Amino acid sequence: MAEGFALTESTYYILLSLVRARHGYGIMQQTEELSNGRVRLAAGTLYGALSGLCEKGWIVQLPIEADSRRKEYKLTEKGMQVLCREVDRLKELAENGEKILKEG
Repeated sequence: MAEGFALTESTYYILLSLVRARHGYGIMQQTEELSNGRVRLAAGTLYGALSGLCEKGWIVQLPIEADSRRKEYKLTEKGMQVLCREVDRLKELAENGEKILKEG
């Protein structure tokens, strides 16, 4: 991720959800819960995003167990760095907003 680029809200919540390994439906549930229902991912949207995040090296698909059809994903070290930079960026946005509004 180049400096100065912001994550979309859905990408942010997908990465946040994958701090712990999860399958697709679990990611959808966690994203909706964390965003208080604001971000709802359709299956096609989610799996397209997961594919792109795998290509970037931000997440990895875990080996599928023999008796399961569920694909689980987890954040990589690179993905964790991207997520941490985004959290810092969002904190700065909030702090600047609060500061200006107090001065206002």
